Amino acid sequence: MAKTVQISATRSATNTKPTFMRRFIRDFLLNKYLYVMMIPVIVYYGVFHYAPMYGAIIAFKDYTPIKGILGSEWVGLAHFKDFFGSYYFWRILKNTVLISVYSLCFEFPAPIILAIMINEVRHQMFKRVVQSITYMPFFISMIVICGMISDFTNADGIINNFLTYFGYDGKAILQKPELFRSVYIISEIWQKIGWESIIYIAALMGIDQEQYEAARMDGANRWKQILNITLPGIMPTIAIMFILRMGNLLNVGFEKIILLYNPVTYETADVISSFVYRKGLLEFAWSYSSAVGIFNSVINLILLITANYISRKVNESSLW
Repeated sequence: MAKTVQISATRSATNTKPTFMRRFIRDFLLNKYLYVMMIPVIVYYGVFHYAPMYGAIIAFKDYTPIKGILGSEWVGLAHFKDFFGSYYFWRILKNTVLISVYSLCFEFPAPIILAIMINEVRHQMFKRVVQSITYMPFFISMIVICGMISDFTNADGIINNFLTYFGYDGKAILQKPELFRSVYIISEIWQKIGWESIIYIAALMGIDQEQYEAARMDGANRWKQILNITLPGIMPTIAIMFILRMGNLLNVGFEKIILLYNPVTYETADVISSFVYRKGLLEFAWSYSSAVGIFNSVINLILLITANYISRKVNESSLW
């Protein structure tokens, strides 16, 4: 009898456990303003990121606007096979990987170094001036940036005139395929270093200052303080930013490349995103360009998962 009563009580407790909907309603009533603030974000991602994913099926079809997405003929992996077997595959893959790796090696550490240098400056006025100057290029329009780069690197541009004193032949830099990647990476660093350093400066402000005082009492100089306190203190932030960068490693910004490159520099400047732009919008090969874009997204997803797994194993910092 006692056992029966215990089982009945257990079942009653189980039945009275709040359901998911009840928990959601209770949480919504407690945090209704936060849910309201989430609505624009959810709408944005739903309309501009998730809804367009339906159109990705044209990569497996011979899409024409007259027949529409559903009415177009299904061709399977034909466009992927054409892309993998084309002359352009290895060229654009090589260019994309090289530019991405150069960006990861040189552009990614640059804001970290700038943030640490700014953090070490004690003169507040000088610190604010440096921050303002380094932030400014990020707010300049991409078209204006590319126009400035083109003017500075022309045959009669200020950079060419300066380089001629060191034996440069004076030819426009953007007309030389071997120099395009260097121009792209240097301009990316100049444009983004100040803005991307903000998150690292914020992470530096969260480090306990008593650690520096204890290190100075132990005789540690500024360099040892940076190695043993500053870098470990911002390492979780660096790990998260590195994972996010790996997830977009092959998404080389096509806007700047399209505005700067030309047929002479296709050999070293043409990347996946610019190739998709030419095929999809200029040559109207919508299905073919969609297949190339899906290939790029799959590689980025694999890199993101791999970087997240390695980061979680190495320093226990990850996105999930």
